[in-house]
Amino acid sequence: MNRLRVGIIGTGRISDLHALAYLSSGRAEIVAVCDTNLAIAQRRAQAWGVPEERIFPDYHDLLSLADIDLVEILLPHHLHCQVALDAIKAGKHVSVQKPMALSVEEADAMVDAADKAGVILKVFENFIFYPPVQRAKDLIDQGEIGEIRTIRLKSHAGVSPTMWEIPASATAWRLNPETCGGGPLVFDDGHHKFALAWHFMGVPEQVHAWIGSSELTSGAVLDAPAIVSWKYPDDRCGSLEVVHSPELLLDTRHYAQDDRIEISGTEGVIWVTRGHGKMMDVPPVILYRDRQTRTYSDMFVGWEHSFINSSQHFIDAYFAGEAPKLSGFEGREVLRFALAAQESARLGQVVTL
Repeated sequence: MNRLRVGIIGTGRISDLHALAYLSSGRAEIVAVCDTNLAIAQRRAQAWGVPEERIFPDYHDLLSLADIDLVEILLPHHLHCQVALDAIKAGKHVSVQKPMALSVEEADAMVDAADKAGVILKVFENFIFYPPVQRAKDLIDQGEIGEIRTIRLKSHAGVSPTMWEIPASATAWRLNPETCGGGPLVFDDGHHKFALAWHFMGVPEQVHAWIGSSELTSGAVLDAPAIVSWKYPDDRCGSLEVVHSPELLLDTRHYAQDDRIEISGTEGVIWVTRGHGKMMDVPPVILYRDRQTRTYSDMFVGWEHSFINSSQHFIDAYFAGEAPKLSGFEGREVLRFALAAQESARLGQVVTL
C-alpha cells in the first residue's frame, strides 16, 4: 500500500487547513467525509474530489468503510473521546484535533484503546510545526543559546477586516465550557502555547494561573486577560500572557490573533515574532548572542504551513513506522498541563502536576 487513505469527520472551518497536505501529497488522499451538516460536507467533498456516495451525516457509516486507513476527527472537544474510541474499535488510525479530550481520564481511555488495538493515535498540534518555530528549535538544538532557562509566550487577540469567516456555531461551542472544556483563549488556543512550552522545555512540575474575563458586544465572555506561569525542575520557568484588545486591528488571513515567543538561554535569546498573524514588521526569527543580533527570514510564515507540515509529518511517520508528534501519550501530557492551569485559576493556588 503506497497511499494513506483518509476519512475526515467534521468539515467545518478548520478542515480546509487539514486537507492541504493530503491534497498535495502523492502518498495520501481524502476518500470520504462526514458532517452532520450535509451541505457543508458536500461543499468540502466537491472541493477535495470526494464522490457523492462517500459523503455521510453519520460518522459510523464512514467508519464502516474498509478502505479507510486514517480518520481525522475535527469536532467540538466534548465529542473527541467517543468518536476516537469508535474509530479505534473500527481498526482505524486516528488523528484528533487538540485538545484530545476534556479530562485526563478520557485521554487515558483513548491512549489505552489505541495501544490495545495496535493503531496510531495522533493529537493534531500544528504550532510546533510552524516554520519559524521549527527554525528556532533547530537553532536551540545547535546550541546557539546554550541551555534554556525560561520561555515566555504572548497571545494577543483583536479584530481584523481580513480574517476568515467563522461560523456562528463554531464560536458558540467554543464559548461554552461544557463543549470546549474551558475558555476559548486559555484552554482551547492555549493548548498551542502549552504544546510549545512542552516542545522546548518539557512538562513542568508546578502551574499557577489567574484567568480574568472580557465581555464581548454579543454578551459572550472571553477568558482574558490571563497569565499562566509554570516551574520546571532546576528552577527553569515559563509564562503565558493572554490579552484581548477589542479595537486592535491585526493583519491576518485566519483568526484575529497573533503570538510571540521569547526563549532565554544561558548564552543567548531567541524570539519568534509571529503566529496566527503578523503584528510586527520584523523578521520571523531573531537570535541574540555574543553582543550580536542575527535574523532569519528564509522560511514560510503563513499559518497554513504549520498545518501542512504537521500532516506531512504524520504521512512520513506512518510510512516509516514511527510515532507521530503529538503521540497520544504526548497529547495527554499537554492536556494535563492545560487542565492544571484551569484548576489553578479555579482554586487560586499553585497546582502540582
